[in-house]
Parts: sequence; C-alpha cells; structure tokens
Amino acid sequence: MSRFFEVNDLYVNYGEAEALHGISLAIDAGQITTIIGANGAGKTTLVNTIAGILKPRSGEILLEGTDISKIASHEVCDYKVAIVPEGRRLFTKLSVLDNLKMGAYPPHARSKEKSTLAFIQDLFPRLAERRSQIAGTLSGGEQQMLALGRALMAQPSLLLLDEPSLGLAPIIVQNIFNTIQKINQEFNLTILLVEQNANLALQIADYAYVISEGHITQSGQPSELLADDSIKKAYLGIDHATHIHTNPE
Repeated sequence: MSRFFEVNDLYVNYGEAEALHGISLAIDAGQITTIIGANGAGKTTLVNTIAGILKPRSGEILLEGTDISKIASHEVCDYKVAIVPEGRRLFTKLSVLDNLKMGAYPPHARSKEKSTLAFIQDLFPRLAERRSQIAGTLSGGEQQMLALGRALMAQPSLLLLDEPSLGLAPIIVQNIFNTIQKINQEFNLTILLVEQNANLALQIADYAYVISEGHITQSGQPSELLADDSIKKAYLGIDHATHIHTNPE
C-alpha cells in the first residue's frame, strides 16, 4: 500500500553542484514529520523541490500516488500542497487581510475563503485585530503567524514548514510550535516540518529524519533520536548527561 506522501531517490542540482543525493522519505497522512539538520544540510532545497520551486535531476515526489516532481510550482498548489517559506516572504506592502486572501488562490480554496478566513482569525486573534495593518509593519512573530495563516487559506492537505522558528524569540517560537501541533491534531493535517531547532521539532513530531550534506543519515521515532548521543551533541547542543524535558501534551 502506498504512503500518503513519498520522496524516492531524489537528486537535485544547483548548477553543476549536486545538492541532494538520492533522498528518500515517506509520510503517513495526518502525521507531523520533521527533518532536522545543520544550516546548509539541504533542508530548504528539499522543501523547495517538493513545492516545485526547484526541479529535480531525477527521482519521484509522490502525493497520493501521483508524481508531482515535474509540474510547475503554481500547479503544485492545485494538488493541495502549501508552503510557509523560510523568511516568510509576505506581501509586505499589502494589508494583513489582503495577504490572507492571497492564500486562497487555488480553485479548491476560493469557495471556502470566507469560512477559512474566520477560522484563521479565530486561531490568530492578533491577525484579526490587525487585519487592516500593512504586513511589513508587523513584528517577526506576527509575520510568522500571517505566513502560516496565508498557507492555511489554501486549504492544504500537505503543509510544508521551512524553519518557522527562524529569528523569533523563544516564547514566540513555543507559541508557533503549539499552534502547529494544534492544527495537526484538530484537523488531521499532514505536516512536513523542516527545522534547525531540533529539540522543539522532535517534541511535536510523529517521525523524524536527519539530513546532512544532502543525505538522509538517520531516521526514526523522535524519542529514539532524542536519546541518541550523536544527535544530542550535533543538533541539541548538549552532552549525554543532559536530560531532555518534553512537553506533557
């Protein structure tokens, strides 16, 4: 039986340089799967390839059995894939409300725009309060909320999150991760989370992969990776004597 989402033997080049070397992974529907790794390991390259922004040299990207590796990025949206890109990439001169409405671009999302907008504003009351404010004037945390809300407006079945904690204060990061977990649990939304903050990512994920220099080097249950001394030293900044405290939720 095929998985909800699969990447099979994916090779991606930047010019002459090979950035991803035979990446394979699988995601079950309704799961949060995280990919952790150091800066420059290939995480963003992988997400951008899945989203259609980059094209692979070879390999498959299967969504419910359909290979989406060769279609244009705007057509990937039609397959109910949405991305929250690294750095958020908002329409900074447009209002919060207009940014959210831009997220409902895919045809399957347009008919549900009004109800989805109400849900987003309930999920992020700050965005409802600032719906007329210009997006570029929001704080970093508010901009991340807006980027996530814009992606949810597309009614995705697969949500790609690229470094959602980047540049945010710890308390804001925790709020964002709590929201990611809430969306997954309440709506059974399948999420691929690419993240340098390995500790938080592993706390909320159902399954995890480690990427290094364009290769998947380890995979397994998050609890297994959290207990692995090599993972602790390389990605958590702690030694084997340090205990990880995960959220009780």
